[in-house]
Parts: sequence; C-alpha cells; structure tokens
Amino acid sequence: MNKKNRHTINPTDLFDPTPYGFAHSIKVTNPTSICFVSGQSGGVGLDHKLSPDFRTQVQVALQNLRLQLEIQSMELADVVKITLLIVDHNLDKLAIWSEEATNVWKATALPTSTLIPVQQLALPGMLFEIDAIAQKGSE
Repeated sequence: MNKKNRHTINPTDLFDPTPYGFAHSIKVTNPTSICFVSGQSGGVGLDHKLSPDFRTQVQVALQNLRLQLEIQSMELADVVKITLLIVDHNLDKLAIWSEEATNVWKATALPTSTLIPVQQLALPGMLFEIDAIAQKGSE
C-alpha cells in the first residue's frame, strides 16, 4: 500500500490509543480501491464451529478477515476502520483483543476502531465479531 495517501493522526490532546489496538483517525486521499468486509466471526470452516474460548474466537475471526481481504487482493495492513462486537465485554476481553490486535497491526498501522459491547450475536456461542473497511492506494 502506498502510505503517502494514508495519514494516521493521534492528537496529543487525546489519550494514546495505540496500547488498545487502534488509531484515533486515518485520512485517506485519492483511494483507488476500497473494500467493505461484513462482520467476521470466530467460526471455523463451513460448519462454523465455535470455540468457547474468547481468544481463540478473536484469532479465528482475524484469520477469516485476512482471508476475505486476500480474496480482494488486499491485506490486513490495508484496513483503515474496524468495528468490534464483544459479548459480555470486560477488561480481560479488552486486554485479549489489544494483544491480538498488536500481533496483527504494528503501532504505526493501527486502524481506527469502534468497540460495541453486546449481550449476544447472531448465532449461539459467538463471542466476537469484527467488520472492516480496507483501502488500497495506487502502487
């Protein structure tokens, strides 16, 4: 991705979001491709098998997101916005998410983010869902 058209801004007047796995804002100028990815869960395979473990579901959801992006000739580094849905959100789950986000995105390429705590998701056993907007600039 051409980083010249992607400007990450974390104003010094606001708290530092990087330890939590996101950036405050990203301005993209002159995009050539934008991909909108529907919510990806932590379900594995065609049977959508769900682990009861939150971290495992986060890891699988990120793998599923990566697959969706690869099909569109994009990668996780192209993601500029994510929305997270977490069932029964708490600080332990936030810490797990933050660790996994840091594993996927480096601090200089964190996407913008909104986290929404929810009571339940579409299917029984789903603990986590992530959707994304990705942008790939001209090379």
